Amino acid sequence: MADKLELNMNAYLPLRDVVFNTLREAILKGELKPGERLMELQLASKLGVSRTPIREAIRMLELEGLAVTVPRKGAEVARMTEKDMEDVLQIRKALDELAVGLACDNIQESDLEKLQVALKNFEASTRSHDVKRIAQADVEFHDVIYQAANNPKLVNMLNNLREQMYRYRVEYLKSEESYPTLIQEHEKIFDCLKRKDRDEVIRVMSYHVVNQEMMVKNIIREQE
Repeated sequence: MADKLELNMNAYLPLRDVVFNTLREAILKGELKPGERLMELQLASKLGVSRTPIREAIRMLELEGLAVTVPRKGAEVARMTEKDMEDVLQIRKALDELAVGLACDNIQESDLEKLQVALKNFEASTRSHDVKRIAQADVEFHDVIYQAANNPKLVNMLNNLREQMYRYRVEYLKSEESYPTLIQEHEKIFDCLKRKDRDEVIRVMSYHVVNQEMMVKNIIREQE
């Protein structure tokens, strides 16, 4: 159990969400290790809360794929597996290709302006050495594309997938060597959308996701 685990209080959130965010960040930072047990009583004592918000937070972690309940053992931090990662990225690849194709058909000048700002923000974030900030900037870049697709149901599906993607996105972004490639790929996506080159932007987006898959796969193999 992480010794420095502290509750990240937020007056505007229900206690279960505060507990969830605290545990989520501890897992993503590696303070709570894969396979480490999430014992309700111990976590409740450490965070100074009752067992109820701990139990609710663990359920939320399971929905994100960050925790798993093992029969006769209880909840523990989920291990990253190639199969889980491939399943998630397979869906993301199909949805991102659909989204960027629709965005290419529907994108407005105002969307391109937002995307250019997001592009610059992502590039700036890579100099911060703050993985959480970089991940958020990456999400915001893709969000502009999703909104430009003008299909609310697709956006909703992508938002649901985002939580399952977050862990893999963070792992990928821990490697500073990946930043120049990511920036270049974002620039290519922006340029293709600006030129309304539908076939090329789908190809670049596909490569963008596959490149991430290969990087994370190597990370998982190294951890094993």
